Amino acid sequence: MALAQAMQSTGGATTAALALRLRDVGMTFGAATNRPVLVDINFDVREGEFLSIVGPSGCGKTTLLRLLAGLMKPTSGDILFDGKPIAGPSRERAIVFQDYTNALLPWRTVAGNIALPLERMIASRAEREARVAALVTKMGLDHAARQFPTQLSGGMQQRVQIARCLAQQPRIMLMDEPFGALDAITRQTLQDELLALSAEQRTTTVFITHDLEEAIYLGDRVFAIAANPGRLAETIEVGLPRPRNQLTTREDPKFLAHRHRLFGLLQGH
Repeated sequence: MALAQAMQSTGGATTAALALRLRDVGMTFGAATNRPVLVDINFDVREGEFLSIVGPSGCGKTTLLRLLAGLMKPTSGDILFDGKPIAGPSRERAIVFQDYTNALLPWRTVAGNIALPLERMIASRAEREARVAALVTKMGLDHAARQFPTQLSGGMQQRVQIARCLAQQPRIMLMDEPFGALDAITRQTLQDELLALSAEQRTTTVFITHDLEEAIYLGDRVFAIAANPGRLAETIEVGLPRPRNQLTTREDPKFLAHRHRLFGLLQGH
């Protein structure tokens, strides 16, 4: 049976199909030192879930995301997607990097960057252009379609990177602190746009961030990773209603309780 058809019990109350399963995953670096970066990582990711992951610098969050993307292989344990071990990168698992300036091709326009993954997927130029045009509109990039990345603000560049990933029509979006370098207002705008897109596309999202409030605001669950070596310290079921609001959601007593809990867990790491 495909993993996506397997059923997971969550607190004994609800069930959901699984997108990913990690069992006893470990990662070490250095042939001489054999330094453990991640140990005993066990969790499932539900189909359509927005999973936030927080933790101190150096705890292995980005390494974990690269393992999920298939850019690296774990030293031990299993990572399953559709019931099969992840053997390498796949269009079904798209990754959005924090460094949007280097993620985009500077010699390509906005439309050209978005079209990049489609050039191997779709032979028809007309079909490619139609999909790019739809994504340009969806991401609010109509006025910038013929501009180059260096002509855009950071927020606009990140929109382009997200649009390029959506062009692949992935089942899973893997996002490595994508809003970390943006100003507060732009960051909150893109948070809300991402939530709307995730709901519309029903895409499973794994989102790495240092920002505890961002993790809670976006997530259905938040995983707190402890350091030295990286390990899953606690799972928080967010349980806040959707759609979320930048003011009222952040003032909700449950939101504040989650923030206090996460801050306490990560303080001192």
